[in-house]
Amino acid sequence: MYAVIRTGGKQYRVAPGDVVKIEKAAANENGAVEFSEVLAFSGDNGIGNPASAKVIGTVLGEGRGEKILVFHYKRKKQYKKMQGHRQDYTEVRIDSIEVDGNSYSAAK
Repeated sequence: MYAVIRTGGKQYRVAPGDVVKIEKAAANENGAVEFSEVLAFSGDNGIGNPASAKVIGTVLGEGRGEKILVFHYKRKKQYKKMQGHRQDYTEVRIDSIEVDGNSYSAAK
């Protein structure tokens, strides 16, 4: 069982028990995150309609990614500019995928 979700402008293929790093997202007071924008899911009987599907996860932590250097250069004009960037992320463990009243969760 897996699902394709969209969050933070990116798409992720997730299954129950997976740990993913997504764009920084706000969690509920109990640390739960719900992804209601499910693009596709695969279950017991093939690929189904994702209209009623949702993915439930738990926030494990937050952090910052590796530094990426951005370098601008124009030849013959003595122009150089370097800039760094570190993207914030939220680490989420996928607990369950719920589709049409059925819940698929990770084996413990």
